[in-house]
Amino acid sequence: MIPTGIYRYEIRSGHELIAVEEDRFAGGAISGTRRATGGSGEFHVDAELDDAGRIVGVKARYARGPFSRSAAYEAKEDFLRGHVNAVGGRTVETAKLGRLREIDAGLVLFRALILAHIRERGEKRWTGRVATIDPDTLVARSPKQTCRLKEKTQTTWLYEPRMGDSEEVELDEIGRIVKIRDNRGTTVSMVGFESI
Repeated sequence: MIPTGIYRYEIRSGHELIAVEEDRFAGGAISGTRRATGGSGEFHVDAELDDAGRIVGVKARYARGPFSRSAAYEAKEDFLRGHVNAVGGRTVETAKLGRLREIDAGLVLFRALILAHIRERGEKRWTGRVATIDPDTLVARSPKQTCRLKEKTQTTWLYEPRMGDSEEVELDEIGRIVKIRDNRGTTVSMVGFESI
């Protein structure tokens, strides 16, 4: 499992700071907020975990200027089911859960949790379906994702969240994500951690 605490990340495109993220993992729950620089948008997630460390419920909201939307999902049986509220309308959404029931709701700690589960199983390579909630639309889908431990390292993973996208994810010795670099020039760096 990932260490309990409050995590702070900076997200940059090249050298430009484009967002900051603060996440919290404690008491069987993940919560976090990503704020775009200049106040142009905010994405917030609250997720509940079961005793095995699997996500069983997610609430998310996105706001940009006067526009906002919210979503609520539950993981039951083989599906992530819920609804998205936006512009006075409500749509029902369903995404298939993979065999290992992994869910990525768009914040760094969700990727850290997936990698923690892979490491707990002692795997160095993994491919599986992940129910993914898009941070902009809050719509869920189920792409296959792949990751593998980089050769000659014990803490760097090569991760493919979607076809054509790739990330290099660096963990520290206790399983915290300290840096993510993707093939589009975006970098996520941990700039603070407070144990709780």
